[in-house]
Amino acid sequence: MKIRILSLILLLAFISYGQNSNKVKSVLNDAKQKYAPDKRTAIFDVEYSEKDGVIMLTGETNIPEAKDFVTKRLGEKFEMEDNIDVLPEEELKEKIYGIINLSVANLRSHPKHSAELATQSLLGTPVKVYKKKGWWFRIQTPDQYLAWVDDDGVYLVNEENYHAWIKAPKIIVTSDFTHSYKGASDESGRVSDIVAGNLLKFISEEGSYFKAAFPDGRTGYVKKEDAMKYNEWIESRNTDADKILEKAYSFLGTPYLWGGTSIKGMDCSGFTKTVYHLNGIVLRRDASQQVHTGELVSETIDFDKLQKGDLLFFGFKGTSEKKERITHVGIYIGDTEFIHASGLVKVNSLDSSRDNFSEYRYKSFIRAKRVLSSVNENGIETFLTNKFYTGEK
Repeated sequence: MKIRILSLILLLAFISYGQNSNKVKSVLNDAKQKYAPDKRTAIFDVEYSEKDGVIMLTGETNIPEAKDFVTKRLGEKFEMEDNIDVLPEEELKEKIYGIINLSVANLRSHPKHSAELATQSLLGTPVKVYKKKGWWFRIQTPDQYLAWVDDDGVYLVNEENYHAWIKAPKIIVTSDFTHSYKGASDESGRVSDIVAGNLLKFISEEGSYFKAAFPDGRTGYVKKEDAMKYNEWIESRNTDADKILEKAYSFLGTPYLWGGTSIKGMDCSGFTKTVYHLNGIVLRRDASQQVHTGELVSETIDFDKLQKGDLLFFGFKGTSEKKERITHVGIYIGDTEFIHASGLVKVNSLDSSRDNFSEYRYKSFIRAKRVLSSVNENGIETFLTNKFYTGEK
């Protein structure tokens, strides 16, 4: 009899735990879908356990509203112990901002050099800093991408110095690849390599050189022929398709690099992102993110509708069993052709009569989106509206 009672008690406890577990999972899933549907751009790593009828929450998020949502919903139903940390973590103290401190910083998917190259970020780029692990920092870039960078790749600053960097007069490197020097001469010794899109703090002009400062305070001299004053560069940007293609053509032959977003190597979406970036437009990092921005042009290959500068997306169409999967992106250049990074940056055609026809891309075409008609709307930002570059919260 006692064994039956004990068995019944255990069964009821198991059923109760299962019911509680389902309710907790549902709340956590709701929070994730509402506040952090894309783990590439939002942190919501929360787990739970149950002990003596108490729901114990552990983990972290960079979205305070997500934590509030969870604790409020679960607090109405259960006794609860909240151990969810809201990032940035306290160990960082006031240094929860950073400035990229290398010409091209390699950002990893995990805090180690052997981890996948998730993306890259250019010198002078302002970032948010959320977490420290050893000598690695988890940061968020202006395209909202989250990844890890080592301590040589980012210079940590407090909010005051972060805004000081953003407001300071700067120069932007316009040549694909060059160097900064110790003096106003290329024979004075090098300080660092620098590449297109790098930002340095303007100090002065000395003959045919700009004197400029790196985020960590190092100074160097940059040839004027390789750079422009940032404000003048910004004013010269426009949403002209010919300018987009001019920059795209300049990367022809650049090798493909998974995770790359610079002249040193680029993947397909890194190529489109960099081309637009050097025209003052901030695109999302990945093709599967870029496809959700801009204006829809066509979901079939319709050359009459396509315009120069449109983004062409490729992949696998959705079915009743599988979701659509975007795996590639290129830029339409007109006359059936597009330029893209695939092995290297090259031009292919969607016309089967052309020598450079790509049957694979033709068969995997998903849709075309127009960026230039959506500047400052539909997920398309510029340097003048992106909050990282403006310093707005």
